[in-house]
Amino acid sequence: MATQETETKKKPNKVIPIILGIILIGGVIFGIKEYIYFSKHVDTDDAQIDGDISPVVARVGGYVDSIFFEENTHVKKDQLLVKIDDRDYKVKVEQAIAAQQGASAGINVGQSQIYSTAANSASAKAEAESAKARLEKVRKDYARYANLVQDGSVTRQQFDQAKADLQVAQANYQAALDQYKAAQQQVGTTRSQLKVTNTGVTARQAEVDFAKLQLSYTNIKSPASGLAAKKNVQVGQLVQAGQTLFSVVNDNSLYITANFKETQLEHIRNGQKVDVKVDAYPDLKIDGQVYNFSPATGAKFSLLPPDNATGNFVKVVQRIPVKIKLSGSKEDIAKLRPGMSVDVSVIIKD
Repeated sequence: MATQETETKKKPNKVIPIILGIILIGGVIFGIKEYIYFSKHVDTDDAQIDGDISPVVARVGGYVDSIFFEENTHVKKDQLLVKIDDRDYKVKVEQAIAAQQGASAGINVGQSQIYSTAANSASAKAEAESAKARLEKVRKDYARYANLVQDGSVTRQQFDQAKADLQVAQANYQAALDQYKAAQQQVGTTRSQLKVTNTGVTARQAEVDFAKLQLSYTNIKSPASGLAAKKNVQVGQLVQAGQTLFSVVNDNSLYITANFKETQLEHIRNGQKVDVKVDAYPDLKIDGQVYNFSPATGAKFSLLPPDNATGNFVKVVQRIPVKIKLSGSKEDIAKLRPGMSVDVSVIIKD
């Protein structure tokens, strides 16, 4: 009996080494597999889905008249989504058009004045030329009388009359010449006024264009095709210029932002393939490709970046955001949403 009990106690001593051996062999195999895997892959679970989100902002203020979409629904680019009451803006357009028409009428008046002053200038020129001709005739008569009065062929009275006629002709010519110059200056002044009027018309046309532009802003359209979300507007609400009304998550704009440790970046290059596992869909197969790297660490872009010059320095491994483009079927990618957590594995060796 004693011998049987001794043999029974010795049996467990043989099983334990076998178990330890199996565990050791399994550990070695696991370690080899992990070594092989991590020699060809760089992994991180600090990653999430990102996408281009376009905020839709009111460019003019007013009361919301109509809303043509529902939250979390798909919208197309340039689709009318919100309409602001545009009656005030239509009145402003009409006022601007009326001011522009009034300025245009001023051009016609100015053009008529140019024609009138040009005609006056031509008449004054003709008068000046006529006065000049009369002056030449009177001057020649005076010269003849001056010669004749010396030998007594004409009386002194006749000579004095010729001299007076010469002075009158000179005065008339000078007056006609001054009138012609004034008429010419008036034409130049009228032309300058017309240029000012043309400038005013251009300014009024700019006001019309601006008023029409403001009117067009009362129709708020989608900036891109995608899902409308974060709706913050209701019918009858008074919105202000610059107020965000909703956002649109653009179609075909999803990508992954993976925050790799700085010690992991040695072998990561643009164009390398990436395996992606989505937490929300464990069985979903998504592939990716390394696209580019952030120019700075995430800490540098934070609201309060750390300052290591304070003296309280503790070295922390920094992370660099890496952008990864997605590839796969549209149906699979359509399931993804910005903000979802993912695990990424960059294949650094085939």
